[in-house]
Amino acid sequence: MCGINGIAALSRQTKISEEDVRSMLPFLAHRGPDGSGVYLDPSQQVGLGHTRLSIIDLAGGAQPMHNEDKTVWVTFNGEIFNYLELRKTLLKDGHSFHTHSDTEVIVHAYEQYGDDFVQHLNGQFAIALWDNSRRRLLLIRDRVGILPLFYTRQGDRLLFASEIKALLPQLSEAPRISPTALDQIFTFWAPRSPNTLFEDIFEVPPGHILALENGCLSESIYWDWRFPEQDDYHHGSDADLAEQLYDLLADATSIRLRADVPVGAYLSGGLDSSALVALIRRHSDAPLKTFSIGFEEQSLDESVFQKQMIEHLGVENSRILCQNSDIAENFPATIFHAETAILRTAPTPMRQLSGLVRASGYKVVLTGEGADEALGGYDLFKEDKIRQFWARHPQSEWRPLLLKALYPYLETSGAQAKSYLQSFYSIGLDKPNQPGFSHLPRWFTTTQCKVFFSEELNSRLRENAVDRLTEQLPIGFDRWHSFNRAQYLEAKTLMGDYLLCSQGDRMLMANSVEGRFPFLDHRVIEFANRLNPRLKMRALNEKYLFKQAMKSQLPRQILERHKQPYRAPDIPAFFSSHPPAYVTDLLSEEKLKRYGYFDAQKVGFLLKKAKRGSSIAYKDNMALVGVLSTQLCHYFFIEQFSQTASQSGSSYLSLT
Repeated sequence: MCGINGIAALSRQTKISEEDVRSMLPFLAHRGPDGSGVYLDPSQQVGLGHTRLSIIDLAGGAQPMHNEDKTVWVTFNGEIFNYLELRKTLLKDGHSFHTHSDTEVIVHAYEQYGDDFVQHLNGQFAIALWDNSRRRLLLIRDRVGILPLFYTRQGDRLLFASEIKALLPQLSEAPRISPTALDQIFTFWAPRSPNTLFEDIFEVPPGHILALENGCLSESIYWDWRFPEQDDYHHGSDADLAEQLYDLLADATSIRLRADVPVGAYLSGGLDSSALVALIRRHSDAPLKTFSIGFEEQSLDESVFQKQMIEHLGVENSRILCQNSDIAENFPATIFHAETAILRTAPTPMRQLSGLVRASGYKVVLTGEGADEALGGYDLFKEDKIRQFWARHPQSEWRPLLLKALYPYLETSGAQAKSYLQSFYSIGLDKPNQPGFSHLPRWFTTTQCKVFFSEELNSRLRENAVDRLTEQLPIGFDRWHSFNRAQYLEAKTLMGDYLLCSQGDRMLMANSVEGRFPFLDHRVIEFANRLNPRLKMRALNEKYLFKQAMKSQLPRQILERHKQPYRAPDIPAFFSSHPPAYVTDLLSEEKLKRYGYFDAQKVGFLLKKAKRGSSIAYKDNMALVGVLSTQLCHYFFIEQFSQTASQSGSSYLSLT
């Protein structure tokens, strides 16, 4: 794991200096504190930079790395988990290795297979590969988007890096926040790839290759989530398919334990992390340390289930308790690392948790992210099943009972609550086959936050975010089962653009910790995508086949507990006592009007409501966090551009 950056010339007249590349490295020091390196092509057409977090081949894995005759160079962020098997195959094919690192496998696999080498990789990666013989640069991102890779064009130069802030020293002026990106954030919770928060700065989308050759950029896709049309599902008994799933998960977990440093695991007390820790214990003899987080707000805390799993598996555990004040104090640093506006404070406790991992002497941690998307675990999928039933049977007397079955822990007997839920779940009910049907209630709720947009921002919006998304869906999407359509949308919006980015990689690497995700092994995803939807959700029993696969490994209370989504306090974190000075400053009428994104009067009313401790709606929480994080992004990356561009990435600007 590391930070990568570089510059490529778009014309032969442009020259690149080593200082150009080195100026970008300090901003990635937190991603790779164990070393750094630079390669400058003799023609000065390409420069590659690297900061290293040493995990495999601690002595010999320095980058940028090259092949035998130095015609292929690579700088690489991530891990190739099947590198031992690939290395063995490549040795048989006549390749010579000078290190034991997974990085060297990349250059030889490229020599052997050309651009198709990515199909041979099982891993998480952002790769910059320079083929000197062809004068060709490749920028490659892993299949599901675990590792980030950003790029922008500046005149005759192409700049690329693991984080946007590493591009700043080479920008001629401060970046500008994109109205389109804000519209997408206030719809889907994140900008839609390849967009970022900033105009003219893009990310390589998951599963894509960006090629620069002869001054021209081209893009190709090598992998995507795909589902069967009609009934082309796996055949076999539930027991046989559960065994196949278990074997896949066991191998995906085992290869992600490969490291020359200790490996830990997150343990939330939910089904996914509990199953993951059980798999590690079953298939590894190494001592295992787990890491957990608790909240002072009891409705968010899962300590009881965490303790149950710790005792059940006999693992060592370290735990932190997140106070509301911790979130308020650390929120600016969260946004500095996330480099985007967000609608929830949830990433902040995750950054605290990765800090605990690092302080405990660990660089690598396995997490259960991706299980809900791949195996059908979200309440949203249940909602979709119920709404599909409602659409087919609009007069059914079962409708209220189904809502009660969906959320047994909520009070739905009152007339007001019943009316709200009926209204919420009825959104789009007359068109159950429209592409975004499963997500319309959630998107509708989020878009209510746009009422705080300023007139100026609204005047700059050119397209509807949902319409644009549906226009970009893959061919054949409309022929997939409705459950699979919902899975695809969740994987390509919330998971890929938010969970793996703002809440995942960026919060892990802020503390120089590598996260590994066995449930996002592409073999697991491809197997799960061909399961009949009834095996993912039997009636309203989520992740049915997964539970069958793990039933001998976990306590019944863990297998049968209702899913509790990970959440953190939002408005209460900032207003339980006196709000921090930066909140008052950035949400002042003067700053809101000067930055220009939000209506100062409407935000002022929301602030008064928050300070009074009045009943705060779900959308109010999202709106306030979204407004505040956008203001922070403007402050860090636009207002303080010159200072940020001269700062080390390991230090933070002070807020007045």
